[in-house]
Amino acid sequence: MPSLWRNQIRHQTAAGALTVVAGLAAASCGGIPALAAQNPHRHGPVPRLGITVLATIRNASPRYAAPGVLAPGRVPATWRGFQSVLPVVASRPGWVKVRLAQQPSGSQAWLLARDVTLSTTRYRIVISLSAMHLTLYHGMQRVFSAPAGIGATADPTPAGNYFVAFTEPSPQRDRGYGPFVLVTSAHSPAISSWEGSGDAVIGIHGPLGQDQLIGATGARISHGCIRLHLPALLKLRSVPPGTPVDIIR
Repeated sequence: MPSLWRNQIRHQTAAGALTVVAGLAAASCGGIPALAAQNPHRHGPVPRLGITVLATIRNASPRYAAPGVLAPGRVPATWRGFQSVLPVVASRPGWVKVRLAQQPSGSQAWLLARDVTLSTTRYRIVISLSAMHLTLYHGMQRVFSAPAGIGATADPTPAGNYFVAFTEPSPQRDRGYGPFVLVTSAHSPAISSWEGSGDAVIGIHGPLGQDQLIGATGARISHGCIRLHLPALLKLRSVPPGTPVDIIR
């Protein structure tokens, strides 16, 4: 699979992600956890219990607009070569509603519960565009907060509720991406395609040589992605696919 990032040095892109976290509240009769929706545009407090339910897609599955109401298309078991692990935002007996990685940003769909395997994560990433900082939570605890390079005015990082779609090995570690890129479900609102790829996903990666500009306060320097100092990026190594990424204004 060709890397999504191989040509982004030319574009000076930077990755960004926003999160919506739902907390586990109780079990429904169908065995699917019932979710208590949280306000996605708040920096805090961390959602109740700090837990997000994840759905791993077993096979390409029918997509529903509502329980029992078929919608066009299918939800793939893999996306760009990586397993689809999607945050669950609502449930009904026998059904789960998930966020999708595909365009448009913020897409959701209902799935039959029998088509997924459920798990949980306690991680959550919040990116504040006004503060130009990224914060990682684990459960109810803040793990760390770090300055971030975010999208410039012409190519903004999109606010919204997203998630980590997958982690990709760095395509060009020596150019400042760091050892890996967290690819999110957010898509640039200003750029339709990186180098003719047909998409412009938002990622979280290293500073691309602009540590000085990011400094201690962050900066608007990218084409949408989120750039971190390498020590901060390395603290995200254990964040699994499906982890909510909330990008707030």
